[in-house]
Amino acid sequence: MKAEEKGKTNNAASVNNERWSAAISNLTETTANLESLQKLLLKKAVFVDGDTFARASLASDQARTIKVLEQRVETLERELDAAITAAAHARSEKRQAEAAQRVAELRAQEITRELENTTKVFELHTEELRAKQEEINKRDKDIKLLEAIIQTLGGTSSPSARG
Repeated sequence: MKAEEKGKTNNAASVNNERWSAAISNLTETTANLESLQKLLLKKAVFVDGDTFARASLASDQARTIKVLEQRVETLERELDAAITAAAHARSEKRQAEAAQRVAELRAQEITRELENTTKVFELHTEELRAKQEEINKRDKDIKLLEAIIQTLGGTSSPSARG
């Protein structure tokens, strides 16, 4: 059993050694990468003091704000253009409605004049009919008077009494 345990212990130790070797290798690569990055930063990077960085950050924030505001202005301009177009369309429709109303009012005035004229003509005809009726009534009375005179003078009965 001791031989088995010794074999297991050797296997475990060799696995541990491999892991440590891989970890050391990874650390070595990471160190090399960091050194390379540090050299790159020293060549390309610009180091500024806190005040300069704050001003640059403020300028960057202001540039973003300006961009957002420009987009908002463009949106508002489009909305304004749409509103102007809608207002022009509404004014056009209003003018058309006013023109139609004027035409309707003129037609109503024309019809009113026609009705007034028709009423006047009707009144004239009514007066003529009354005058004719009065004339007929007067002549009827005259006829009856003449019939009465004829009856008195002639002593004969009236033609309306005979028939």
